[in-house]
Amino acid sequence: RASERHTTRAGMPLKIWRRGTAPQHEAATSLRDPGRHFTIVTTASLPWMTGTSVNPLLRAAYLAHRGNVGVTLLVPWLAPCDQQLVHPNAMFETPEQQKAYIRSWLTGRVDFQPTFNIHFYPGRYAIDKGSIVPVGDVTEYVPEEEADVAVLEEPEHLTWFHHGMRWTDKFRHVVGIIHTNYLEYARREKDGEKKEKFLRGVNATVARVHCHKIIKLSGAVQDFARSITVNVHGVSPHFIGVGRKIAEATDVESSSFTKGGYFIGKVVWAKGYLELLERVAEYNETAAAKDKLGLDVFGDGDDFKDVIKAAARQKLPLTFHGRADHAGEITQGYKFFINPSLSDVVATTTAEALAMGKFVVCARHPSNEFFSTFANCRTYSTREEFAECVREVLNTEPKPMPSEDLRRLTWQDATERFLDAAEPDEPPSKLSHRVSQKMSDWFAATCHNALTASEAVRCLVGGGAGTLLSPSGDL
Repeated sequence: RASERHTTRAGMPLKIWRRGTAPQHEAATSLRDPGRHFTIVTTASLPWMTGTSVNPLLRAAYLAHRGNVGVTLLVPWLAPCDQQLVHPNAMFETPEQQKAYIRSWLTGRVDFQPTFNIHFYPGRYAIDKGSIVPVGDVTEYVPEEEADVAVLEEPEHLTWFHHGMRWTDKFRHVVGIIHTNYLEYARREKDGEKKEKFLRGVNATVARVHCHKIIKLSGAVQDFARSITVNVHGVSPHFIGVGRKIAEATDVESSSFTKGGYFIGKVVWAKGYLELLERVAEYNETAAAKDKLGLDVFGDGDDFKDVIKAAARQKLPLTFHGRADHAGEITQGYKFFINPSLSDVVATTTAEALAMGKFVVCARHPSNEFFSTFANCRTYSTREEFAECVREVLNTEPKPMPSEDLRRLTWQDATERFLDAAEPDEPPSKLSHRVSQKMSDWFAATCHNALTASEAVRCLVGGGAGTLLSPSGDL
């Protein structure tokens, strides 16, 4: 296979391995074997502070830190016009500048020297989706010698518009990790039921075509073929450190918390803000004046102004502070975190709050099943149960987090869960079943590849004009 080097408008060297004969893969072995190479591909990158930027980055760092493996993080590179939309306060002229930014951010959040590579593929920001989609065939940006294990963070998102080699043809083993409940977002749009049904089918098809194994972070998402449900995310050592200090505190007469409750998250209605306003309004309807629930809210986003106006119109005691780092001192003194969102798959902020020894109040929902096993988590399914949870966290103190529970929240433990969950499944025992599976996957792949070859189809379904081929000059 020949390789070519192209350059983008921002001077980004893009080495592309052109499609040819698919590499001959050996029989699958354990992912824990020495010498394996993991390519972690995601749909976002710092300085965009979103889950699909932060969690894959930390996964790469901790996977590489185990030793005896190679790890590459493959993230999208945006043209300056798209950077202005996504992260206007931190602009980069070259990928090297962004890479330095990513490594600097990571250095302050892990207690070791990261040893993995960071590479880029071309992306574009789709305003209608509020997310980044790939331009061209991302598999072309992975050299053959690194095409061992692919970890597709949001495999459906990465392959909705994919045209080219199947990821399962390029790599020996492909694991997809489902981060986002896209069906919930589709359901909230106009003609939501129709969009949800269509998207459910597309997601299932592309994930089956391009992945050998799917890891669902929780049961909040749709069913996928060859899937397992495991939370393979952790939290940064900073949050664990805060929790340990609180657990080791010896002065039981004084509280470690000086403030009440808060919520932190991207300010878009679908990220739990509709539910937040509803729960606070319901609780305060019947609460005594001295017991009214007031919260500090941190975050920014497209619906920031609308959410503030709605809260003011209902005269809710919510104070909006704008964007904040959850690891910053500003959130340290709060005693409880309320997260009423029903659109999360697994909320990183909930895990971080628990790690810091706080109470967490969240909905009794599949996305919170992992968190509900912790002593300081309170769940509800009715307004009466929510009120009961709030009264408890207002009037009692969280229990010190046992070391075993803190360990479950670490990225070290999450990495071990990931390696266990990502192991290849045994193929069907019957030959007829194996043949049927391969033929159905091949047929679905062929149909999808044919559809995504059409510029008209790509534009119709939101892929964008000019995104079919990898850039040979300017993006």
